[in-house]
Amino acid sequence: MKKTNMIPLLFAGVIALTGCNANQKNAANTGLNLANMDTTVSPGTDFYQYACGGWIKNNPLPPEFARYGTFDKLRDENQTQLRSLVEEVQKGKQSAGSEAAKISLFYEMGLDSTKLNADGAKPLQQQLDAIRNLKTETDLSAMVATLHKEGMTPFFSLNVDADEKNSSMNIVQLYQAGLGMGDRDYYIVNDAEGSKMRDAYKTYINKLFTLAGYNATEATSAVNAVLKIETEIARVSSSREQLRDSQKNYNKITVDQFKSKSTLLDWTVYFKTLGLENMKELDAKQIAFYPALAKSMTKITLDEKKYYLEFNLLDGAAPYLSDAFVNANFDFFGKTMSGSQVLQPRWKRSLTTTNGALGEAIGRLYVAKYFPASSKEKMLTLVKNLQKALGERIQNLQWMSDATKAKAKEKLAAFTIKIGYPDKWRDYSKLNVKNDSYWNNVCRSNVFEFEYHLADVGKPVDKARWYMFPQTVNAYYNPTSNEICFPAAILQPPFFNPSADDAVNYGAIGVVIGHEMTHGFDDQGRNYDKSGNMTDWWTSEDAAKFKAKADVLAKQYNDIVVLDSVHANGEYTLGENIADHGGLLVAHQAYENTLKGKSVPQPIDGFTNEQRFYIAYATLWGQNIRNEEILRLTKMDPHSLGKWRVNAALRNMDDFYKAFNIKPTDAMYLAPEKRVVIW
Repeated sequence: MKKTNMIPLLFAGVIALTGCNANQKNAANTGLNLANMDTTVSPGTDFYQYACGGWIKNNPLPPEFARYGTFDKLRDENQTQLRSLVEEVQKGKQSAGSEAAKISLFYEMGLDSTKLNADGAKPLQQQLDAIRNLKTETDLSAMVATLHKEGMTPFFSLNVDADEKNSSMNIVQLYQAGLGMGDRDYYIVNDAEGSKMRDAYKTYINKLFTLAGYNATEATSAVNAVLKIETEIARVSSSREQLRDSQKNYNKITVDQFKSKSTLLDWTVYFKTLGLENMKELDAKQIAFYPALAKSMTKITLDEKKYYLEFNLLDGAAPYLSDAFVNANFDFFGKTMSGSQVLQPRWKRSLTTTNGALGEAIGRLYVAKYFPASSKEKMLTLVKNLQKALGERIQNLQWMSDATKAKAKEKLAAFTIKIGYPDKWRDYSKLNVKNDSYWNNVCRSNVFEFEYHLADVGKPVDKARWYMFPQTVNAYYNPTSNEICFPAAILQPPFFNPSADDAVNYGAIGVVIGHEMTHGFDDQGRNYDKSGNMTDWWTSEDAAKFKAKADVLAKQYNDIVVLDSVHANGEYTLGENIADHGGLLVAHQAYENTLKGKSVPQPIDGFTNEQRFYIAYATLWGQNIRNEEILRLTKMDPHSLGKWRVNAALRNMDDFYKAFNIKPTDAMYLAPEKRVVIW
């Protein structure tokens, strides 16, 4: 069960940042790897190519990746470190039921191809039989609850999180879900891409049912039922742009009121199966979704719904079964949707799953071996400097009134800062790991996680809890706790380099810090106050000015052509684009603050300190990416593609123009009156 209101730095990940030639500079010594650049291209023509072209050339896409970039390289290196840790655990002494024993067995079960292939669909059989034997809609309601606990999301999903208007308390939240392809447009937009994807999806559904032992007639019926139901779900689902409106997606009502609005399930049975029979209220999020879907489902038979639930189970389990299931899953989600050519090696897949199930247990080992205390202290200093710089920028904003500025600075001062790892580690003693099957262990870990969150319903929010593992290469802002978090794994080159000059560190990790801080004031984060409550602390005039600026920024990104005739989605990526812009501006000001009273640093490797700041930022986003992944991410990722996180963002930075002498005739040039500065 994920933290749904958490805003990460990166949505989808990938891997790389190397390059070499005879004249290569050592990044550990100078902070920048000059081999990653392509200085045959003018910075005014295409800064992304200028800063990252060498890396792009020297790092072709590995066949297992749909996208391969800086984040991904670090994540890949991180996986190698985690593999080493897990293998050390395997070699050490393990007492029965210990975390070490659980890590070792979980990982081993994922590696045991002989058993996985011999078992085939057998680990699923009992669950499939239970669905097949459902006799009534009431039985089906209980099964939906069971599948939700086991990690599937038929029809909708249930989350436990802070009440957005009473952020100190946890509440049940219901979200629209139930689409195997992930986005409603794949079902309802009749273009070539949608048609291609639907045909491949039908093949995938048929394959799973065939592998599970269903005859051809049953498999065909299953395909028809799944597409029929998911298309109905898509038709009543909100768009991704609509889902970004936090105000409209807050719908707290009593359980009795909710039951009266929708007959989608026997809600009494559903909540009782989850142990929530005494729950009094919930947040229904996309509140119109449930009665609309209930109406659509009156046209669907019980048998069709059973096929749909069976598919949810088969699809959820496929990556953890025999090679035939794994390959079918990869053929659709990996090859067709993303363009990846080959499956990741088994050890990576098993490690990722084990890490997800026992993340803080592995995280504790990771921190002990790879995270020096000095990094945390240096990060705290950087964060405080960024916090001060953002406060200065807020104070100097020309478009914002003093009343709103005062509230903004209150919120900034109230930020909770989490760096490296949690003060208290998760207890995994109740997680049962057995040698029966890999899927059963995955299922039990999903139930363990779900029940961990269910236990929070109606209780105070634990502000000390982390929503990323220390070994995660990412960062996040959480609006309901008003916190920024930087796990240990991101605090290493190229993001954070203790040996590099300040210009590089402020351009890299400094912008990451500024990015997360700015999320507190983007078009979504600005709706939450210093305590994490969704309240309107803006004057109406300032809110209108903010929206006008945000609309201009959205239009800039809408005009970007990402592939052929496909444009970026400026409305959907608005929050992340605001955070990128704000992160750059705040980090640059924080860096300038460090220079006050000092002489300007001398150039290093032929680049001024200002140039090194912007090159360091661009370096973070160097990547190669497949066309299929461009299309998928443009539809589903709230972040802009790497090239545009560089070029589109920098075109709005006045100091960038000065650093590289960008002229009106240059492609990177944007007239001053068209540049957007929000924060």
